[in-house]
Amino acid sequence: MLLDSLIFFPDPAVPDPPPGVEERAITTDDGVRLHAWYAPAAASARSGARPTSPGDAPVLVWSHGNGGNIANRADTILALQARGMTVLAYDYRGYGRSQGRPSEAGVYCDARAAYDSERGRGTPPGRIVGFGESLGSAVTLRLATERACAGVVLVAPFTTLAEVACWHYSLLGRLAGSRFDALASVARLRAALLVAHGDRDEIVPFELGQRLFAAAPAPKRFVRVHGAHHNDVLGAPSLLDTIAGFAREVVAPAS
Repeated sequence: MLLDSLIFFPDPAVPDPPPGVEERAITTDDGVRLHAWYAPAAASARSGARPTSPGDAPVLVWSHGNGGNIANRADTILALQARGMTVLAYDYRGYGRSQGRPSEAGVYCDARAAYDSERGRGTPPGRIVGFGESLGSAVTLRLATERACAGVVLVAPFTTLAEVACWHYSLLGRLAGSRFDALASVARLRAALLVAHGDRDEIVPFELGQRLFAAAPAPKRFVRVHGAHHNDVLGAPSLLDTIAGFAREVVAPAS
């Protein structure tokens, strides 16, 4: 419980969703009610991409980082929506308007619930792309070992939480133990992978993203975002174009 308070930093304040984004309620297997935003793909994508209807668009199931909530990424959600992506962004338990208290096992359960809710609405696995940011990269990798995905996108990922903690706190970081072992999950990945990392990331070292990528099976692609830090990497328009292009590529065979 003490370690959880050092890992998770939820923000309970969530405004109403922006225009074009719907609110959803998701219930987990252990009865926790989660709050989510659902942004259906724009009928006509920007950047010269082929027009995409919500019925055949890639669906990004977005697991965010350890701080804030889904509202912190509203601009990015809308930017991906404009690029022909459908985005299901959910808040972990204890974040935003979601019930409960966060824990490692709990957020894994939350990710499965978000995925299963989309499957329950008729979306096939071949249209679902796991999208994980920072801590959410470990959550997304675990999800992709338990549920079929067309592809996986990881932004600013790490190998293990302990290695991130050791980088910041030296030997004290070992107290994180085996929590959020993304390295173990990535070895079992059976989906196409895109990893993106800012090379000036001051929170999750760029080298950890490289190491995680090296341990992943093919097919895979690594994108170095030059000059980007941890919290501004998704602000690079070229990266969002790359993510949208990757999602269309991995979903296209199933379509």
